[in-house]
Amino acid sequence: MIRRALRGIYEYPRFSEFLNGHLSPDVDQVAQALARKFGWRIQPSGPLAQNLLGLSTQVPARFIYLSDGPDRSYQMGQVQLEFKHTALKEAGFKHRESVLIVSALKSLGADRITPQIKTRIRHWLSPNRRKKVLADTQTATGWVYAAIQEICWEDING
Repeated sequence: MIRRALRGIYEYPRFSEFLNGHLSPDVDQVAQALARKFGWRIQPSGPLAQNLLGLSTQVPARFIYLSDGPDRSYQMGQVQLEFKHTALKEAGFKHRESVLIVSALKSLGADRITPQIKTRIRHWLSPNRRKKVLADTQTATGWVYAAIQEICWEDING
């Protein structure tokens, strides 16, 4: 059984035993599907990236993605999905984890990145992906890359 999430986007509904019903579509997966469909490069906005990484417990009312495509907005039930056109200077990363980490760190700012945040990202990032993210983010802004190096420090030192 499949269901329509948006026009042209379909999904297999997930069932929750706890809620005894089907869950709403995963907004991030719908955004990725729309980006593939239209050929856009996208990255989550800073607050959304923080939520996806587990750095923030606040669930955004609007899921905003930065895109090299046009401004678009979609309504999915109670959730609004928005794409905002911008020059994606740091979107050329190969790995999705790289995009999330860079976006979250930049939205926090260099002065608000604590050792606890670095530890939380380190636990979120699987050990086999750390070297790949480290290599992928070499072109990131200097202080962002320095924070990523600290997050992956054990993998650098062997």
